[in-house]
Amino acid sequence: MEIATTRVPRWFVRRDIDGLFGLALDNFIQILLIVNLCQGVLGFPESLVYRRILPGVAISLIVGNFYYAKLAKEQGKGEQRDDITALPYGINTVSLFAYIFLVMLPVKLAAISSGASGEQAAKLAWQAGLVACFGSGLIEFVGAWGGEALRRLAPRAALLSTLGGIAITFIAIGFLFRTYANPVVGLVPLGVILLTYFGRVQFAIPGGLLAVLLGIALAWVTGLASWDHAKFIATLQPIRLYLPSLWLGELWSSRSVLVEYFSIILPMGLFNLVGSLQNLESASAAGDTYPVAPCLRVNGIGTLVAAICGSCFPTTIYIGHPGWKAMGARVGYSILNGIIMSLLCLSGTVAMLAYFVPIEAGMAIVLWIGIVIVAQSFTATPSHHAPAVVVGLLPGIAGWGALIAKNALRAAGLGTPEKPLTPTLIEQFKLSDTYIDGAFALEQGFIFSAMILAGITVYIIERKFRQAAYWSIVAAVISWVGLMHSYRWTVADTVVNFGTGTGTPWAIGYIMLAILFFYVDWQERRKA
Repeated sequence: MEIATTRVPRWFVRRDIDGLFGLALDNFIQILLIVNLCQGVLGFPESLVYRRILPGVAISLIVGNFYYAKLAKEQGKGEQRDDITALPYGINTVSLFAYIFLVMLPVKLAAISSGASGEQAAKLAWQAGLVACFGSGLIEFVGAWGGEALRRLAPRAALLSTLGGIAITFIAIGFLFRTYANPVVGLVPLGVILLTYFGRVQFAIPGGLLAVLLGIALAWVTGLASWDHAKFIATLQPIRLYLPSLWLGELWSSRSVLVEYFSIILPMGLFNLVGSLQNLESASAAGDTYPVAPCLRVNGIGTLVAAICGSCFPTTIYIGHPGWKAMGARVGYSILNGIIMSLLCLSGTVAMLAYFVPIEAGMAIVLWIGIVIVAQSFTATPSHHAPAVVVGLLPGIAGWGALIAKNALRAAGLGTPEKPLTPTLIEQFKLSDTYIDGAFALEQGFIFSAMILAGITVYIIERKFRQAAYWSIVAAVISWVGLMHSYRWTVADTVVNFGTGTGTPWAIGYIMLAILFFYVDWQERRKA
């Protein structure tokens, strides 16, 4: 007589260590960006960053990481599976940049021009960031109730190819560039990761840990990281215990920011919502199907908690679940990430860790995650939908290209009050047969355009032309209100131009496309 064995997930497995290095590196980079941009761009004093913002970040990371770990544990137990992987979670990179450069910096500059002191202006900018973060959390929380319906309507190729576009550009290529900029340091850790997860080679210690240790050693031996006594002493200055506080008064006193910057807060909230939905579909394609509404609600709650506790930066379900699952990470990597990142934020040791552990030491793991996500876009969808996946990759690639072009212009000395970016650049690009205005248009709301274009292509492949027409109408509406394609110029950037009628040319194009699809549908029905 055979005795049935019960399979339930354990809180920790050996491969959670590998998953931890990948997820923690992602989160660590975001925390470093917060510290560097808040102090370097916004001019925030150390006390504002370490005593208010980072404790808020810590609490928000604990909320999501612990919840998704608990959810994975419970779901694995219910499904009698021990191979379930918790959803990765952390700080939203897109919102981080958007709120610093499009909300907090303008508020600070306006305050200074009105005669406020640097300290007063910094406080007003921080309060504006809290309100923007809170507004984004509200949108994510309320939008959770419609997430399941959208997931049912959108073909899998439409959801996964969007992530593939982000993974191949903003994740994989960026770290590949960095690997080949420092090949002596970067190639060996990359080789260890490829051998471990593609070649299934077993080392004496987890492959992710080995890659990081080799990266650290090579960085210090080659001089990429070197001892500087003064810099080391500076990293020790912020180290102390910082306890989180509630900042409801600051939120309430700056509530007008919700109206003034609604054109930025609404798109960011919607982008976060749709991005998290796509990541849930990615997890489902990898074998872990989680309930949509509770996950999206907790995502919103994490962002709301961040704002209430002092952080200006929304949280989100991260891209990369299939990569961490393929590594063998299960539940514990999420818990460990929440604990370690929170301790870094609450202790002020962020700068010191960055000094000893260069990003190059762990970037091979994140590069591998990007590769797995792109591969999943093709392997987890029907093979005849491959053209739709390719179409869905293109807006993300275009958005990345637009970012690189603007970075190059800024590196060349443009993008300053004396030499602002202007529409005249478009004609200069066209002289080299580069239609950069098309890249700028695809950059805005590329999460939406990638999903819609891939969805339209799926329905064309399936010869469901009426559904393709409906998706084109949706694209027209989203374009018309400026949630995608429409952009405006700032001194150093092109940004989303939210407002009725701002995307009229693209809306007209999509309406004409819908008419074409309706005509073809009518014609095909007549033939039948």
